[in-house]
Amino acid sequence: MIEIKKHNENAYRFKVSTSSGNTILESIDFPNSEDIKKLVTELQESINERKIFERKTDHSGKFLFHLKNREGQFIGSSQLYSSEAGMENGIKNLKTYFDTISNVPEL
Repeated sequence: MIEIKKHNENAYRFKVSTSSGNTILESIDFPNSEDIKKLVTELQESINERKIFERKTDHSGKFLFHLKNREGQFIGSSQLYSSEAGMENGIKNLKTYFDTISNVPEL
């Protein structure tokens, strides 16, 4: 599920969650919800490109990934995972989600 929310007076964010409510990805701030809708459409086309995922390990040894657009600009971060396999499963779930959505919800 994708959720678009007003973050503050001048910014919007989107969050992608599993059906059980776990957050897969939370975005950076965007100036308006239309930019998010445009980005989601772009992600539907590029979600299977390996270069848009940056796999990382934090200082405590937990795993996470960053999502980037085709130009390499940072879009958002995943939750922390205790294993690399968990992180890869999160990426797989995100790809599946973007492959199956038919429209972006309104704010």
